[in-house]
Amino acid sequence: MSSPFILPLRAVQVVFSIIVLGLTAYVVNAFTSPYGYDWSPDSVDFLLFCSIWTLLAVAYLVVAPSRFPNLAHKYAILGVEAITMIFWFAGWVAVATLWGDWHCGSHGGWCGAGTAAIVFGAFIWLTFVFTTVMAALHVKNTARGDTRAPPEMQAQGV
Repeated sequence: MSSPFILPLRAVQVVFSIIVLGLTAYVVNAFTSPYGYDWSPDSVDFLLFCSIWTLLAVAYLVVAPSRFPNLAHKYAILGVEAITMIFWFAGWVAVATLWGDWHCGSHGGWCGAGTAAIVFGAFIWLTFVFTTVMAALHVKNTARGDTRAPPEMQAQGV
């Protein structure tokens, strides 16, 4: 079952991850600047980690199936997809909970940046739900000894 949506979805994952990286870095900087606190919230730090992790994970998920098929085992692909999906869910929910406790809306500044990071994090999570389901279906529908990555995840022109 091949899907033409995988590579465009990977591009969306990368672009949104870069956006979240910038937004969360701004929030962390606002908290740790000379005029702020001496710490930044752990949940915001985790969302920053999620965006960096996603850039590395998407690089693996795009490059490995086409250039290094030995490293693109179908269970490894599924594992990276599922872990990334779980990270994003935990990240955006944790920051949303914190923002709700602070009654922080989209008032601009670091509050608005955090709200935007929550929204983009939720969208990234949804994209990883889709790609994780696609990888799980591939694992379910292939023979046990067939360890190749899903064909739709093999970038032909990369």
